[in-house]
Amino acid sequence: MSDVNKAWLYVVIGGLLEIVWAAGFKYKEIPSIVVLIALLTSFDLIIRAVKFIPVGTGYAVFAAMGTIGTLLVDTFASKGSISPLKAGIILCLLLFTVGLKYTSKGSER
Repeated sequence: MSDVNKAWLYVVIGGLLEIVWAAGFKYKEIPSIVVLIALLTSFDLIIRAVKFIPVGTGYAVFAAMGTIGTLLVDTFASKGSISPLKAGIILCLLLFTVGLKYTSKGSER
């Protein structure tokens, strides 16, 4: 696996861990030690990733994953619903994030 592919894997894993620690701030079912480990690990992974991919793109994908994931966790945990407008905004964020990732190939080291 190339360094760039490994970096993107780190971004994805870090983004998923961001969902864990962000949700852990609200939901007591997630133990504090899990929140702390997820927080530290997610930032360690993004720091490692941006050594091989553009920092702006890597962080944007990382943050978007956390934003979308945390919003979905909060919506489903509270048995709420997502309005069509909110769903559209989430889809746009997802589309733009994927677009950033795929258009950054030329600027990678």
